[in-house]
Amino acid sequence: MKFLFSIVATLFLVFQGGDLEALRNSYSKANLSNEGAKNFIAVADKTTSSDPVISGYRAAAQILEAKVTTEKNKRKTFVKSGASALESLIKNNESNTELRVIRMSVQENIPKIVGYSKNVKEDKIFILNNYSKQNAGLKTYIRKFAMQSKTMTAAEKNSLK
Repeated sequence: MKFLFSIVATLFLVFQGGDLEALRNSYSKANLSNEGAKNFIAVADKTTSSDPVISGYRAAAQILEAKVTTEKNKRKTFVKSGASALESLIKNNESNTELRVIRMSVQENIPKIVGYSKNVKEDKIFILNNYSKQNAGLKTYIRKFAMQSKTMTAAEKNSLK
């Protein structure tokens, strides 16, 4: 019975990890083009996990819907619902660094007129202070994000080793 449980648990972690890696990969390309954004949205829509980080990527996908939708009156709704979901996730998981990376990247890239950019400095400080505590995979992901970040200075980028 223990053996069966360990197999099921391992399969769950592998598939969940696969979802997370697919989300990370597609999210890193989402801002490069509308096709990249649409691909990320499609990948996020296929995930069903209740993991807070995966839910964070789904919230970011909602926000990105505003970028690619052809229905202009729905843009505000997409941003509001995605931002609200992301803020709720961060409030309930305050120590989760990846959620802060997601929010910082969204806020860096969303047009300033939208008014969703108040946490960029706070998230940057949090990410820099908690970077060393992350696993190797997340450290690599954070370094890649930092290298293209508009907010992080050269010295801050170099501190992420």
